[in-house]
Amino acid sequence: MTSAFTDQGLDAPPAASRRSDLRAAARDTVSVGFGLFPLGLAFGLLLVQSGFHWWWAPIFSLMIYAGSLEFLAIGLVLAVTPLASIAMTTLLVNFRHVFYALSFPLHRVRGRAARVYSMYALTDEAYAVAAAKDPESLSSRRILFIQVFCQLYWVLGGVTGALFGSALPMQLTGLDFALTALFVVLAVDAFRARRDIPTPILALLSALVALVVARDQMLVVAMGLFVGALLVRFLLHRHGRSAHA
Repeated sequence: MTSAFTDQGLDAPPAASRRSDLRAAARDTVSVGFGLFPLGLAFGLLLVQSGFHWWWAPIFSLMIYAGSLEFLAIGLVLAVTPLASIAMTTLLVNFRHVFYALSFPLHRVRGRAARVYSMYALTDEAYAVAAAKDPESLSSRRILFIQVFCQLYWVLGGVTGALFGSALPMQLTGLDFALTALFVVLAVDAFRARRDIPTPILALLSALVALVVARDQMLVVAMGLFVGALLVRFLLHRHGRSAHA
């Protein structure tokens, strides 16, 4: 029915257009869901195994809603980390979202409340799905449905994992390595795609320096050094290209 109205140059009925956007968003995100749900499951299990009640899973996933930071937040909260360190860690971990915003089709989202939610729900997965599409082909509802589906996969995975973990009679070990394993896999895939040797070397050197000079704040210091090293490398590379131009 929607295509018939489109072929005649008429606007589709609101209900039909909404269903069409909902189905399109479901198709767009189904493959992402196969990754988000089990990762959320691991997060929920780790949360309750760390001593939190199951209902903290939706609170974390709604208030923070940043998969990598949620895993880190468990350890930060348990260690009673100072707020300043938590804030710096949050900035460094999620700083990439600043660059996502430069090309995410937020201009296609209509309504102030819808734009606020779209900015809040801008995650790696939602950005990847939207970036693979022609921005002009994405309606406001479709963008929002994509982000809603991504969040649902994550929240439902976390709640399911937390409830399952609460019912387990024994303690599971190794769940805290789930996030590390994820980043290792992503790093290996990125290296295979680009073969960029200096980047992992800079990351390793940053970690070693942080381990020596600030063992108790290693993560924050290492990430800060790594970001600074990448910026210096970028500036040197750009200066070298301009010198040869």
